Amino acid sequence: MKWVKGLGKLLAVVAIVAVVVAVGLLGYLSLIEYQPEAVEPLEISVAAQHTAVKVGDALKVISFNTGYGGLDRTEDFFMDGGKAVSTGNKEQVEQNLAGILSALNAQEAQIYLLQEVDKDSARTFSIDQGEYYRHGLSLNTAFAYNYRCQFVPYPWPPIGKVNSGVLTMTQLAVTEAERDSLPVPFSWPLRIANLKRCLLIERVPVEGTDRELVIINLHLEAYDDGQGKAAQTAQLMNIIQTEYSKGNYVIAGGDFNQTFEGVRQIGASQEGKWQPGQLANSELPSGARYVFDSSTPSCRSLDQPYTGDRENFVFYVIDGFIITDNLKLQHVETIDLNFQNSDHNPVMMQVELL
Repeated sequence: MKWVKGLGKLLAVVAIVAVVVAVGLLGYLSLIEYQPEAVEPLEISVAAQHTAVKVGDALKVISFNTGYGGLDRTEDFFMDGGKAVSTGNKEQVEQNLAGILSALNAQEAQIYLLQEVDKDSARTFSIDQGEYYRHGLSLNTAFAYNYRCQFVPYPWPPIGKVNSGVLTMTQLAVTEAERDSLPVPFSWPLRIANLKRCLLIERVPVEGTDRELVIINLHLEAYDDGQGKAAQTAQLMNIIQTEYSKGNYVIAGGDFNQTFEGVRQIGASQEGKWQPGQLANSELPSGARYVFDSSTPSCRSLDQPYTGDRENFVFYVIDGFIITDNLKLQHVETIDLNFQNSDHNPVMMQVELL
């Protein structure tokens, strides 16, 4: 029948057009793929405070994965077994940012290490979150991209444009900031629309010495087979070892996407859910230690919105620090915000320069 043949031709044309569009999009994204250098200098946005640091000083440090202001307690995420791709509306993102900023201000820390901070991303309605936090805290800031893609074509509806990364804010007199690229565990074509993770490294001279305080902001791999996490962790450890061998003080903090050796399970079983990697004390360079709070979860599962049930929900302890032994640990605590505005809780650490 003529109409059957006509329908067949139409479907064939649609299929050809779909293939052409897909190939074209793949080619375009390959052409404009974000390919940063191994090491890149970063601009430091200077604020009014430029506090010197010296031996004997105590420092308060906060690490907080802010979930790009889009992963509050009402949200889930498709990569963790949920359904959502992006945040519901702009007002929701703005409310989350306000809540996060309020929590940061309440800590009155000298150093803030933030992860998953968006700048002009479709999922967070193009809000420049780096500028929002910079103005809200009035501190020196540096930003490094972890994720840059003009169009992430999956899932459906697609994620779209993403510009996101790590942000370090401090009142200390930073003299240098750089972006150090980490190994990318994905190959083409998956690589082109995926994260290109990094370390954001800042240097602060220690007054009266020839040493420096080296501050490292990190957010390691989440959705790889484990080899990416291992390679990125190894690079981090090498940098810490190199700096410590120079006599420098090192604070490395952030979201490891790996749990620390000796952490007990909090909440429900992780079986069938996203599972973090495992950090071992044996991986640490000589003179370094992990710092974390195992009594309170630093992250929740995103397979469903948060119910507030601490017994039957899945939690993780994957946020914390590595410090060298020329720093004395005074206190560490996960600040329990009950995942109100992010899928993570901030972790606070106090140290003294020996």
